[in-house]
Amino acid sequence: MNKTPINVFCPATIANLSCGFDVLGLALESTGDLMKMRLTEKPGVRITRITGGDLPLEPEKNVAGVAAMALLEASDFNGGLEMEIEKRILPGSGIGSSAASAAGAVWGLNRLLGDPFSLTELVQFAIEGEALASGVPHADNVAPALYGGITLIRGHDPLDIARVHCPPLLYAVVLHPQIELKTADSRSILKRSITLEQGIRQWGNVGGLITGLFTEDYGLISRSLKDGVIEPIRSLLIPGFDQMRQVAMDAGALGFGISGSGPSVFALTKGERLARDTETALNKYYKSVGIPYITFTSAINQDGVRLFPQ
Repeated sequence: MNKTPINVFCPATIANLSCGFDVLGLALESTGDLMKMRLTEKPGVRITRITGGDLPLEPEKNVAGVAAMALLEASDFNGGLEMEIEKRILPGSGIGSSAASAAGAVWGLNRLLGDPFSLTELVQFAIEGEALASGVPHADNVAPALYGGITLIRGHDPLDIARVHCPPLLYAVVLHPQIELKTADSRSILKRSITLEQGIRQWGNVGGLITGLFTEDYGLISRSLKDGVIEPIRSLLIPGFDQMRQVAMDAGALGFGISGSGPSVFALTKGERLARDTETALNKYYKSVGIPYITFTSAINQDGVRLFPQ
């Protein structure tokens, strides 16, 4: 048994990428949670400390604990896991807070056990934690958190994950209004059916986005970052959404949308300079809205969860 503690960085993520509801996501480089983990002789999972968020220490009530317990149950290890969590991603922010905890827990535990499980298997364990947070076992956040880069969830039964090419100049800008939208609540307002015309437009955008990413056709990426299904409903919950979109596009962004279930919004750009310009423009506008907020610019994390420091 490896009793040496490890420190793990768990990246924030942007899910959906406008047109890819529940199937597309990317990992962010500049923001994420930190976890300290070690194996114990005593069976079970113990969370000893959480900073940066008011979250339960009881493992059965914590997404990281649930995910880790699922992996332990499937392993041959007779001991347990002890972990500390430093939340740097606010719960309910829309940039994969619960996914980071779940992904970090299973990746770190797997590393301590000698990597007996594949990345796809780790995603399966992690989404059990996600189900606790949102009521639905979706993988569009945990997959990029574990794989890094941009991922596509082709199917869930069985789980089928594809890594999508990420153009090297792609950058993300995130603005997080300091209001909380719980994923379960944000999902509950969605319609359960769409028209055939809506589906055709959405499928075209998903195909166009994937093609644009692989061919590094930024014009095609820009034309495809559109959502006519989920965004029209969820955007009503985010103050200033339409104006922010216009500001971002005027600043040169490729596209603008809701990060996950919100309230965070994101813009994708070609290159860091345009990302900084977009962040500056969004800052200037959102100061007038009167809601506390934070913004940041990030490259795309190509590695996913990793040891910290490296």
